Amino acid sequence: MPHFSACQAPRRRARAAALLLCAVAAAPAFAKCGDPPGSGVDWSGCEVRHLILRGADLSKGRFAGADFGRSDLANANLAGADLSDATLDNARFAHANLNRAKLAKASAARTDFRDANLAGADLAKSEMPRADLRGANLSGAILTKGDFGRADLRGARLEGASLVRADLARAELGGANVRGADLSDASLYRTQLQGVDLSGSLGLTQRHVDAACGDARTRLPAGLKHPASWPCAPED
Repeated sequence: MPHFSACQAPRRRARAAALLLCAVAAAPAFAKCGDPPGSGVDWSGCEVRHLILRGADLSKGRFAGADFGRSDLANANLAGADLSDATLDNARFAHANLNRAKLAKASAARTDFRDANLAGADLAKSEMPRADLRGANLSGAILTKGDFGRADLRGARLEGASLVRADLARAELGGANVRGADLSDASLYRTQLQGVDLSGSLGLTQRHVDAACGDARTRLPAGLKHPASWPCAPED
């Protein structure tokens, strides 16, 4: 006797009922996008643009591949949330708690992360050009191979962060704490390092320093020197 699954009813009268059951079984995959916000909510792959979720508890939520474009999540709790491959462009995460959140390969162009807690977060290969990360806590975060071109990281905490092969071209790092941060093979073309203490950073070479923009207040690791090109001339 051939084997039939629930979606392959052998008799004609049962076939319609089986198809209905199959449709109902598939429904939750779509219904989840209408689930109310809350801790552990699963909005993976959902389009949740322009939402106002200020102060919402979305801790440990699953948002992989979701589109939060232009949504307001200021002061929201996203600790431990999975935002891998999510679209966060022009969204607002100011003062949000993203402690140990996953943002690998996320797109967050011009996104507001001011004073957000991103300690221990995974931002590997994320695309955050012109993102506002002023005062953000990125201590111990993974920014490996991320695109932070022209991002504003002034006053950010980057202690122990991995910036290996990250693109920091023209980014602003004034007042940032980079003690123990690994800058191996990072792109520092015209990165603004005025007044930054780099003496405790890792992986920095003279090539990095020569490409960046600093001033007399910029402190370098032992063996490196201020280039004659500092301070950099303004760009046209």
